[in-house]
Amino acid sequence: MTTKPTIARIWRGRTRPEVADEYEAYNLAEGVPPLEKTALGVQLLREDREDETWFTTISYWADMDSMTAFTKGDPQAVHHLPRDKELLIELPEKIQIHRIVLDRKN
Repeated sequence: MTTKPTIARIWRGRTRPEVADEYEAYNLAEGVPPLEKTALGVQLLREDREDETWFTTISYWADMDSMTAFTKGDPQAVHHLPRDKELLIELPEKIQIHRIVLDRKN
């Protein structure tokens, strides 16, 4: 039986446009793989704007306990990648945690 996610953990960060491709590749290589090993699913979204590029990582979890085990503590704490300070405009201070109310596919 497949476990359905009940929790979405959402991280958002932004870069300058000139380093957006570099950050995307870095996040795919360093940030996403640990999530792929543990979470039920992960998405990396990118929004290119004129003066900045936003990245959103959404990971899906069976419950708060599984997410807390992954984060080794406070699931709302931000776990920055080593190069985030160099590549991001500012270090995000928060993670959003949402309870999944509806998960329907057409």
